[in-house]
Amino acid sequence: MFPMEIAPLQKTFRFAGFEQVKAGIVKWPMSVLRLISDSKEDLINLADKILQAWRQYSDPAVQILAETDGTPHHTITPIARKRDGQFELDLVLRDNQTSEEHPDGIYHPHKDVQHIKKENIGLIEVMGLAILPPRLKAEVEQVASYLVGDDDIVAAYHQEWADQLRAHHPDLKDKEKALEIIKDSVGAIFARVLEDAGVYKQTEQGQAAFMRFVEQVGILPD
Repeated sequence: MFPMEIAPLQKTFRFAGFEQVKAGIVKWPMSVLRLISDSKEDLINLADKILQAWRQYSDPAVQILAETDGTPHHTITPIARKRDGQFELDLVLRDNQTSEEHPDGIYHPHKDVQHIKKENIGLIEVMGLAILPPRLKAEVEQVASYLVGDDDIVAAYHQEWADQLRAHHPDLKDKEKALEIIKDSVGAIFARVLEDAGVYKQTEQGQAAFMRFVEQVGILPD
């Protein structure tokens, strides 16, 4: 089971016209709507309505634009499952805008974490399982040797990270312990990667903006 599957809903609501579908925002670094129903047809129809709305939706206050110069930016990654006899559909909102500051993508791993993960975020990673580049296996060993003083050289793009780790663990001599520290750090960086890819951030402003989109689609009053 993937971590996103067991992530709870942090806010729930019902969409107008789909009163039998339980809906909510998933507590997750990326921006995920979860739909739950006994009816596959209701889920499909509501998901399509949300997709069509997202493709056209802009909120410049939080740097969300449906298109730029005719180039569309918005899509959805759908993830379906059946749980406890009901159908669930997670809809992950995606936005492929770029900027001068973030030429690889505003909602893509930012430059300071690209030494760990530069590639696009795929379906498995969206759900919380890191797929890291093969190069990291040897590079992590080298960073571990650097932390315990057995090696003075690391890949240039890891230098700042390795120095930060060494500053936090100046007396480290056990390489196995160093590898554990690096593993924990890589996990924290992967969490940041998911945060970077999240269209609506886990802040008061970000979640208020998320609800503006949900309300635009059309929800029932509490």
